[in-house]
Amino acid sequence: MSLNDGPRHGYGIQHDIESFARIRLGPGTLYGAIASLERDGLIRALPGEDRRRPYEMTPAGRRALQDEISAMTAVLRRVGTAFT
Repeated sequence: MSLNDGPRHGYGIQHDIESFARIRLGPGTLYGAIASLERDGLIRALPGEDRRRPYEMTPAGRRALQDEISAMTAVLRRVGTAFT
């Protein structure tokens, strides 16, 4: 979700996640997730800027994000109707 607005490097992703999820990922967790997303073709590395390597979402990554948002929306609708 952090890459939905455009490319970011690891620190930018970490900061963004901390802002919207209110959790701080350690470097091992963050870069493990980045490696997994890259391996699955959902994000790709761009040419590095000094020591920073930015990443961007692939078209498959955008589709996967939209699918996840749709699934979460459906869950929230069901939960909402359970309390009405």
